[in-house]
Amino acid sequence: MVGLAGGSASGKTTFINQLSETFGKHQICVISQDHYYKGLSEQLRDENGMVNFDHPSGIDFNRIKKDLRKLLKGNPVSIVEYTFNNPTIFPKQIIYEPAPIILLEGLFVYVDKGLDRMFDYRLYVDADEAVTLQRRLKRDTTERGMTQEEVIYQWNNHVKPAYDSFLKPYKDKADYIIQNTIDFNACMDHLISKFKSII
Repeated sequence: MVGLAGGSASGKTTFINQLSETFGKHQICVISQDHYYKGLSEQLRDENGMVNFDHPSGIDFNRIKKDLRKLLKGNPVSIVEYTFNNPTIFPKQIIYEPAPIILLEGLFVYVDKGLDRMFDYRLYVDADEAVTLQRRLKRDTTERGMTQEEVIYQWNNHVKPAYDSFLKPYKDKADYIIQNTIDFNACMDHLISKFKSII
């Protein structure tokens, strides 16, 4: 069981995509915390009534732990894709198959104590704040249909406070920190070697 956390737009998805291409689904099962968001009615709202998706209370950790236990016992897991509330995307059914390495990635994978105890190895993706803000602006305006003003509002009121409270404290507890301000090539090589030895 491997955990991978990191701030918003730090490069978790890109890193995992490359890792998955290297090993394939029969060797590594990658699960995204994003698919375990609770419904909109259960999400925290700020003082302006805006939904705060950058808070661990919005994640169904019990369902994550239940599904991970199934995978660890060798059973597949079926879930519905989370589409970031984008009405133009129809959610797909996702099947997770057991594999030698099960990797859970997301903002808050180390916050829940019961979930944190399940990990054998903890990774943390790190990048400079100015870089991650620019990445998030580009991603959310092009992929998620948000305006620049909406992105900046979320960053100042939700993303940055969440990073300081629920991500940064776990950085020094990670077994390995992936530096991704410029690129993560050296870190990728290191982890490929480690995962190959585990497999």
